Amino acid sequence: MNNTPPYEKLTLLDNFGHSLRSPAYLFQPAETEEIGQALKLAKQHGLTITLRGAGRSYNDAALNGGGIVLDLRQVNRILAWDPATGLLRAEPGVTLEHLWHTVLPDGWWPPVVSGTMFTTLGGCLGMNIHGKNNFRMGTLGEHVLEFTILLPTGAEVTCSPKKNGDLFRACIGGMGMLGIFTSITLQMKKMASGLLEVHAFPVRSLEEHLEALLDGAPQHDYIVGWLDATARGKGLGRGQIHTADYLHEGDGCQVRNHFGCQVRNHFDPDPKKTLTVAYQTLPAKLFGVFPKSIIHYFMAPFMNNPGAWAVNTAKYVMGLRESYYNQPHAAFHFLLDYVPDWELAYGRNGLIQYQSFILKETAREAWTEMLELSQRRGLPSYLGVTKRHRPDNFLLTHAVDGYSLALDFKVTSGNRSKMAQMLQDFDRITLEAGGRFYFAKNSETTAETAIRFLGEEAVAKFRSLKKRCDPHHLLESDLYRRVFG
Repeated sequence: MNNTPPYEKLTLLDNFGHSLRSPAYLFQPAETEEIGQALKLAKQHGLTITLRGAGRSYNDAALNGGGIVLDLRQVNRILAWDPATGLLRAEPGVTLEHLWHTVLPDGWWPPVVSGTMFTTLGGCLGMNIHGKNNFRMGTLGEHVLEFTILLPTGAEVTCSPKKNGDLFRACIGGMGMLGIFTSITLQMKKMASGLLEVHAFPVRSLEEHLEALLDGAPQHDYIVGWLDATARGKGLGRGQIHTADYLHEGDGCQVRNHFGCQVRNHFDPDPKKTLTVAYQTLPAKLFGVFPKSIIHYFMAPFMNNPGAWAVNTAKYVMGLRESYYNQPHAAFHFLLDYVPDWELAYGRNGLIQYQSFILKETAREAWTEMLELSQRRGLPSYLGVTKRHRPDNFLLTHAVDGYSLALDFKVTSGNRSKMAQMLQDFDRITLEAGGRFYFAKNSETTAETAIRFLGEEAVAKFRSLKKRCDPHHLLESDLYRRVFG
């Protein structure tokens, strides 16, 4: 990497939803040593640096208009793996796909995963991802034993819950704005089977939806809800709940329905087969014939209000009958990977995903107001996903003792300003309900909103650490400037 202005590196980058774009100087280091060179170059030319993993954030977290973007996907070595203890040490560019491919044959699985396997480990920790088991296992950061981080000052620091604990709790979930992960040590979870026992059942209203999540979470290893955001009246918030439980070799697995009654006793007869990468790999073709790579073209005609209503209604009707089935871990967790490039179906202006985290006591009222508001304004969400959550002690946490609701909205040239205003109204509703936000999703959160949900004390602590770790403010992103001013 030379010391001349990197004009030849200027690239137009966008977010995962293709709704935001900005030009930046793109660097793709292959080794951690090159990261330090990029920091020196940025300081020399008065540029800022943003970190980018797989570019899977729905907002501007990996964008840096006019600055440098470091794409860390090539810094992706598994540095150590111990199948006896389940401890793994890896570089930040390792994807969840690489992670589970490494540990699954030895009978392990990542403790927390996102809805796609293509996110990087550094990106996952920078946002402190949650999964369908947040109520039980917490965020990914809770399973990190330690990490090393390169500060913009040039110092490399090792952090754990007990060593440099303040930096540990701030870097995880810190948007990559304090330093750059160079190695991460994680505890994997032991698996006796590559299968999960899945139970799917309908819920007919938002009240029933939230009750099913609340009552079902303690009984299961995973729980997630699909919500029909186009439904109105008594059907507002209707949808389907999926629970999942680990199978155990030989000794059976007691599976209970959402009323707590035992309905099945099941085990995996061939764990050697199900704990293979080949068994878990998602098929490239639908029904073994139709290439999934072109499905998004067939989805596009339904990405409008009437089409979304028809698809959601059909999905709800088809899910009215309860079902039980075994499903591989990868198939259950990585639903976003079933259809490659599915986000392209939303069109040239892309999509925005809005996610709110609200206390269990106030969620029903708040989400009723949001869903009804979006319908009145002719901007219904085309996809809704719900989860059950628990609090954690990270500095910039999004976690609450309650639920999350993620809503996907199509952006057009005609509705962008109207959409922005509606999402600002959603922020007001969320804050009034004591809710919080997730920095990997929402693209309209303001600095005032960030201070209100994080609290002035947390923001002051983060600013103090920023001054200590990055005194020249080399690490900045479009997201950071938006929410921290």
